[in-house]
Amino acid sequence: MVVLTDPALDLISLIRSPKPPGCFSGVPVVDLSKPDAAARLVEACEEFGFFKVTNHGIPVELMRRLEAAAVEFFSLPTVEKEKSGPAKPLGYGNKRIGANGDMGWVEYLLLAITSKPSSYTPMDSLRGPSACSFRSALKEYLSAVRKLASQVLELMAEGLEIEPRDVISKLVTSEASDGIFRLNHYPPCPVLRGSNYSLTGFGEHTDPQVISVLRSNNSTGLQISLKDGSWVSVPPDEESFFINAGDSLQVLTNGRFRSVRHRVVANGMESRVSMIYFFGPPFAERIAPLPQLMGEGEKSLYKEFTWDEYKKAAYKSRLADNRLGLFEK
Repeated sequence: MVVLTDPALDLISLIRSPKPPGCFSGVPVVDLSKPDAAARLVEACEEFGFFKVTNHGIPVELMRRLEAAAVEFFSLPTVEKEKSGPAKPLGYGNKRIGANGDMGWVEYLLLAITSKPSSYTPMDSLRGPSACSFRSALKEYLSAVRKLASQVLELMAEGLEIEPRDVISKLVTSEASDGIFRLNHYPPCPVLRGSNYSLTGFGEHTDPQVISVLRSNNSTGLQISLKDGSWVSVPPDEESFFINAGDSLQVLTNGRFRSVRHRVVANGMESRVSMIYFFGPPFAERIAPLPQLMGEGEKSLYKEFTWDEYKKAAYKSRLADNRLGLFEK
C-alpha cells in the first residue's frame, strides 16, 4: 500500500506501472528527409495516431532555450506564478485541469495562439530580462513549429493522395485558426520512489484539435494507448518532436486516422517539462470527412459540426470522456 502524506495528493489518482515495464520500442519514427516520409506518416496515423519526427530542421538549441525559460517561470514562488492565473482556461494552473473535476500532478501555462507569432497571453509574472527572453524564445519557437506542422500535414495529404496539397494544413495556418500552446511541468514526487505506482500527471484523453506537436525534456512519463487498450510508455527524446493525431483529424479522414488516447504519469523520480502546440481550425470551420477521401457510396461516420461547437463540448466534458461519441451517427 502507498501512503500519501501530502493532502493535495489525495485528490490525484494513482496508476499502477504498466507490464512489461520499460519503454515501448514500436513508436513509429518518420524521418522527414526521406522520400517515404508521406507514406510512413499515413501508416503511423492509421495504426497509432502517434509518431515521432526526426530531421525536422528545428535547432535543438531553440527548444532548449524555451525549455530554460519555462523552467525559470515554474521555479518562481507560487504567489508570483499565480499572477498569471487562475486558468479559465488560459493562464497559469496548478493541479486542477479544466473546470470539471480533473486533477493531476502538474502545473502549467496555457496560452492562446493565432497564426500571428506575437499573439499570446501576456506573462504578468515575468518582468525585465526574464520576460524578454521568454517572449523571444516563444515567438521563434512558435514560428518554427508552425512551419513543421504545415509540412507534416501537407505530407499527410500527399500520402493520402488527395489534392490540393494544403487541404488540411490550411485549416490550421490561417489567421483565424485557433491555436493553443501549453507548457507543462510535472514536479518530482519523492513519496512514490521505489513503489510500483505513479501519480496521474495528466489524465487519459484525446486531443480535440487536428494535430498536436509535442516536445519534452529527457524525462519519461508520456504513455499512449494501443488499439487493444493497453498502455505503453513512450521513450523520451529531447531532440525530436512527437505528433498526436486529434479528434478533428479523425473526423476529416472519416475514421481512417486514429485520434490517439494518451496520458502522462509522474513517477516521482524526476521533473518533466513538456511543450505542446495544439493546431485547431477557425471557430466557424465546419468539420466533416474530406470529400476527396470518401469512396463511392461511403457514408460519414460523424455528424457535421463546427470547431466552435466541438471545442465548447470538449470544455464541458471530463478528460477521459469519449467526446466524439456525441457526434457519431
